[in-house]
Amino acid sequence: MHPAVGVLLQRAYGQEDIAGLTLTAPGGLDIDHMVPLAEAWDSGAPQWTPARREAYANDLNAECSLVAVTAKTNRSKADQDPSTWLPPLADARCTYAADWVATKLRWGLTADQPEAAVLTDLAETCGNQPLAYELAAEDGN
Repeated sequence: MHPAVGVLLQRAYGQEDIAGLTLTAPGGLDIDHMVPLAEAWDSGAPQWTPARREAYANDLNAECSLVAVTAKTNRSKADQDPSTWLPPLADARCTYAADWVATKLRWGLTADQPEAAVLTDLAETCGNQPLAYELAAEDGN
């Protein structure tokens, strides 16, 4: 296991995942892409170099790109975008939306109309939810 993944898992213990489920044992945890690989592909990744696609898949340079979640949450979310899946825990939705948008902006990914509509609606109810991101380098590092 990459040491950074261990840090991700360590940070997650005792915390709630994006669906409000408490993370207690490593056997029940998955590392989830905030923006799933299939969604990234549908949003611009086919134009990337293989190195950039690999960097996206393994992005440990942004806290919100990869998240530790329960296996149940990961299976529920699968490769859906916010137009078809949101965390069941209402309190998590603003953070989820901000992390989703930050990841899309970091990697220069697009949003389709249904996705953008849901994110816009969420933004209107989230008040001053912080949105921080740093652009990924062209080579992905």
